[in-house]
Amino acid sequence: MDTKQFVSAIKQISEEKGIPEASVIETIEAAIAAAYKRDYGKKGQIIKAKLDTESGDLVMTQLHYVVEGVDEEGYLTGTLPTKVMEENPDPQDYDSRSRRNEYKETEVSGENDIIKIKYNPEKHLLLEEAKKKSKKSKVGDEVITKLETHTDFGRIAAQTAKQVIIQRLREAEREAIFSEFKGREGEIISGVVQRKEGQLVFVDLGKTNGLLIPAEQILTDNYRISQRFRFMILKVEETPRGPVVLLSRSHPKLVLGLFKVEVPEIDSGSVEVKAIAREAGSRTKIAVTSKEEGVDPIGSLVGQKGVRVQTVINELSGEKIDIILWSEKAKDFISNSFSPAKVLDVVIVDESRRHALVEVSDDQFSLAIGKKGQNVRLAAKLTGWKIDVRSPREVISHKEIEVEDESHS
Repeated sequence: MDTKQFVSAIKQISEEKGIPEASVIETIEAAIAAAYKRDYGKKGQIIKAKLDTESGDLVMTQLHYVVEGVDEEGYLTGTLPTKVMEENPDPQDYDSRSRRNEYKETEVSGENDIIKIKYNPEKHLLLEEAKKKSKKSKVGDEVITKLETHTDFGRIAAQTAKQVIIQRLREAEREAIFSEFKGREGEIISGVVQRKEGQLVFVDLGKTNGLLIPAEQILTDNYRISQRFRFMILKVEETPRGPVVLLSRSHPKLVLGLFKVEVPEIDSGSVEVKAIAREAGSRTKIAVTSKEEGVDPIGSLVGQKGVRVQTVINELSGEKIDIILWSEKAKDFISNSFSPAKVLDVVIVDESRRHALVEVSDDQFSLAIGKKGQNVRLAAKLTGWKIDVRSPREVISHKEIEVEDESHS
């Protein structure tokens, strides 16, 4: 493969996997270094490869860490450089007693653990020797030595390089996916149902799969294979098997996100969504207000001939949506929240405890309450008030309400 083909292959991998080009090159360099060490290196060596993608030249180097000294038993003395401590140990670099203790010999002295690391001339360079090359050398410096370049690797070395590339690319791909989706939590995303395992639904999001758990599903949805839905990215978690993108179809913010797509007035800021109350799969109440004179907030969400709200309803598998006009005045907001029921009067029972009484006509009473109390429940959730509903037949005075309220407190 010539240089142009090689560079083209790197760019193709970068684009297909969504991995930065620099990470792909770094992965290939690590694989070449591993193959080189397998065929031409010695145990304990730290070998680096540097690839010039323009010229195709390959430079191999060996790295030594400058250390203070070594004792009679062959262990490093003095302050141990951070990179020496962090360097992934080679099992062959340490004696049998150290290998039984994760390649480190630890002696307990008081409350402090003293970590002793075996000296390896292929990895460590004594300060005395380093100063012969440069008087400015100090403990912790990295001394780089150029090695003879080899590109003819044996079968085992080539297999080692292949394993390194596969592992590193998989890790880089996982990191890229996690970084991308972690920054998109709360966003709306489109996906296709890939498969179902019991109650779990796996969704193809393009670069990765998303997971829809039962608690975040809508009962009215029929998650058929290859069916496309819109989801909200609920959370992105890192696991040993890679990033997991948790999706939601039941979160109230999904309704907001769908309206943002359909209603440009929300995106421009002329219409603001103040509150959302939702019972997923059944009904949603959304309170809106206008920030610009002459803009109808409810009409903006409904759209011409109801096309905008109908698009959202279809996306939510027929879920009913009540668009409410928000008001700073508690009485007006509570009255509006009972839509589609018409309210006769709203009485503030206790403002500090946010308790109100709503009066409706006899023919509106069942509509105000809703099926299994859903309408009044969503109105209370939307407004943040505790709401009681009365019809004119149930005549009750303001004082009686207060007495009744106190008896329950």
